[in-house]
Amino acid sequence: QVQLVESGGGLVQAGGSLRLSCAASGRTFSGYVMGWFRQAPGKEREFVAAITWGGSSTYYADSVKGRFTISRDNAKNTVVLQMNSLKPEDTAVYYCARARRTYDTTRYYSPDEYEYWGQGTQVTVSS
Repeated sequence: QVQLVESGGGLVQAGGSLRLSCAASGRTFSGYVMGWFRQAPGKEREFVAAITWGGSSTYYADSVKGRFTISRDNAKNTVVLQMNSLKPEDTAVYYCARARRTYDTTRYYSPDEYEYWGQGTQVTVSS
């Protein structure tokens, strides 16, 4: 079993920054794509960013490209989402997730391709 625990959410003014962390337990961290998704009230869960198993490739939603950065430390079993220039429309619950299959980047943007999820952390950006 894999457990993912997010931290770092909070309330910030527009233009500010937050750093989200995801700590994974268990041995099954390396070899998998890790992703961040978010869900705002009344909306579907949407892709934010993903990173391949070695960290050599990263993917971003157009809405966050240039403002958010995803990174990972396999030695520490952690994934980080650095969020800069935050906007009110970034307000949502943010979730960390681990892919279903090893060494597979197919449909990294789809929640269906992820097997394990954290409990989420709230990010609120005030205008």
